[in-house]
This record gives sequence, C-alpha cells and structure tokens, in this order.
Amino acid sequence: MAVAEAEVIAAPPVFAATDYHVATSKDGVALDVKDFNLWYGASQALHGVSMPIQKGVVTALIGPSGCGKSTLLRCMNRMNDLIDNLRIQGTMTLDGRDIYAPNIDVIGLRKRMGMVFQKPNPFPMSIAENVVYPLKVDGVTDKALLAETVERSLRGAALWNEVKDRLKESALGLSGGQQQRLCIARAIAGDPEVLLMDEPCSALDPIATAKIEELIDQLRGQYTIVIVTHNMQQASRVSVNTAFMYLGRLIEYGETKRIFTNPVAKRTQDYITGRFG
Repeated sequence: MAVAEAEVIAAPPVFAATDYHVATSKDGVALDVKDFNLWYGASQALHGVSMPIQKGVVTALIGPSGCGKSTLLRCMNRMNDLIDNLRIQGTMTLDGRDIYAPNIDVIGLRKRMGMVFQKPNPFPMSIAENVVYPLKVDGVTDKALLAETVERSLRGAALWNEVKDRLKESALGLSGGQQQRLCIARAIAGDPEVLLMDEPCSALDPIATAKIEELIDQLRGQYTIVIVTHNMQQASRVSVNTAFMYLGRLIEYGETKRIFTNPVAKRTQDYITGRFG
C-alpha cells in the first residue's frame, strides 16, 4: 500500500457526521448520503461516504482520477446497478426515501434525475425528437404538449434561439457545445428534480464550456445540480458547495468559497494548490 493511501485510510474524518459547514438551502436536503460503501467484487471503491446535498443548490464533486466521484454520482440514479458483482452498504435517500429500498421503482427514480454525460450523446434523430424522446417513451402523443416541451426545454437549455428554425434537422449536425446543451434540454424535458452532470465540459472547447457554465448558473435554484469536474476553477465558478474525494473517501465537504480559500484538511489544501492530482 502506498504511503499516501495509508495516511488517508488511517486519518480520522475531517468532520463529524453532522458537521459539514455547507451552505444550506431554505428547502432543505434533496439527496442524503449516509455511510455509503460500494464494492466492485472484492475491490472497495467507496468508503463510508456521508454528505447531505442541499435542494436547489449546485454541488461539485472534485478529486483526482479514480477517486470515486463518478461512481458516487452514478449511485444517485442507480446506474451502477448495471455492473456485475456490485455491492453496496449504507443509505442514500431522495426526499427522505431510500433509493435502494427493495420496492423502489428504479425507472421512476431515474425520471426524477436527469443525467448529462462527459461527451454529448444526442440520438441520430431530429433536434425536436431528441428533446421529447423521454416523453414519447412514456407514451405521450399530444402534439401540442410535445411542441410546448420542445420550446420550454430548449429555452431552459439556452439553445432555442440558435435552433428554433432547425428543429427538424439532425441533432448530429450541431456543434459539440450545442449538442451538450441539447442533452441538457433532453434531461430537463421530463421536469426532473435533480440534474446529475458527469464532467459535462470535458469534451468541449473554452467557449462552449463558458456557455455550459452560464447555463448551470441559470438553472441554479430550479434543480438540485450535482456536477463532477476535474476543473477546480470550474467548481469554484459554478458551485455553492464542494466535496473533495480521494481514494474513495470523502475528505472534506463544505461551502465552495471556504474549501478553496481555507480548507481544513491538509490533503484538500495540497490538491487545490496543485501539489498532487
């Protein structure tokens, strides 16, 4: 075992279970993660992660590659269920209901959580059809409702003015940044409560990245947003709260401006100042 890993494992948690120093929301907690552990076969990927994610707030997950950020994010809408030999322990609740309860409707859960991936993944169909795809899967056929959803979602994703005259054209003809905003429009078309974003700007140029960040700022308050990012400047710009993860453990969790200016843990300080990662 490497010395750094041994230090992390041996070190006590930075905060007690209820002492997070996060910026709280007037609407309370949306997602509550408590002592959450995950194994891929015999390999443990998450170790006792506990964090209350505030409703309507942007929360960033930061940390080096392989630290468990995306694994934790995918646990929130149970996408990791598709992986063989996966085992979890602990609880994760959405509005107080355990999302891993035996009687949970997983499809219904995923409808409550829009997901945006690292690379834009528009479907090979028209721009409009991409947006309303989730509704059509649910059997919605009302043309007026579908048309209203297209406009509402594209406006919500700050894309309407750019594509309103191209709705019947293939989504694959859009630029990378436009495709990612289209994927965000598709994610919010079903009116979810939570938006999960897994490095949504990693494949984009600086201009497209700036537009996505502006969009996240516009969506703040309408949705609970959890964003995984390797870009610490991006985390500092878009998030209200930040969680720093390392080797599958939550090292520090708090208000973003404090995390980046006065972190409690030395390892957080080392990471945000570029000493490792």
